Amino acid sequence: MAIFLDSSKIEEIKKYKAMGFVRGVTTNPTILLKEGVAGMAGVKARIIEIAKLLEPLPVSAEVTTNDSKRMMEEARDIASWAKNINVKITIHGPNGELDNLAVIHELETKENIRVNVTAMMSAQQCFLAAMAGATYVSIFAGRINNMGYDSVNEIRVLRSLLDGHKLKAQIIAASTREILNVVQWLQAGAHIVTVVPTLVDGMIVHPYSKETVKMFLDDAAKNR
Repeated sequence: MAIFLDSSKIEEIKKYKAMGFVRGVTTNPTILLKEGVAGMAGVKARIIEIAKLLEPLPVSAEVTTNDSKRMMEEARDIASWAKNINVKITIHGPNGELDNLAVIHELETKENIRVNVTAMMSAQQCFLAAMAGATYVSIFAGRINNMGYDSVNEIRVLRSLLDGHKLKAQIIAASTREILNVVQWLQAGAHIVTVVPTLVDGMIVHPYSKETVKMFLDDAAKNR
């Protein structure tokens, strides 16, 4: 079981890596755009910097197209940036195009490129991606909850399918909304939960811990 950091900010990654619990980093075009990374040259430079900082831990970087040929080309390029990079590809296109699994299968089985299949909302999607050869299957568990479904059950079903069929894929539970999600999803069977830094802070800091630490320090000061 592991925690990945969902960020592309170098200082954030350095900060939490130094704490010893980060086992990888996930990024996507939305995160990079929000954090001011512009253009493919900028994306490449940032991902290479993160990969070097995290080596040998995995870093996920996403293709920016849904055209099959260009996905293959971008995946090869991204994977060449560093040995610990895996390529994120969505389960299907924006209008339900079905080419992506064929691309994923070819990258994993013929080109030895590790793929993180992303934007999945159900156990069945993840199961098919795992059957196609994916190294990671990212289930957007927070969005599942937002839609009124039970993400914990989806993760349990998915883990049972992967274990029962002896598939190599690891489950990344993503789209984390609440601090509680992290332990819930790991307990349900996710191999990994990817977490934004603000939620990591909430996992560490507890109001009663703060109160207790203050008491200890105040009492220690009285004995000086």
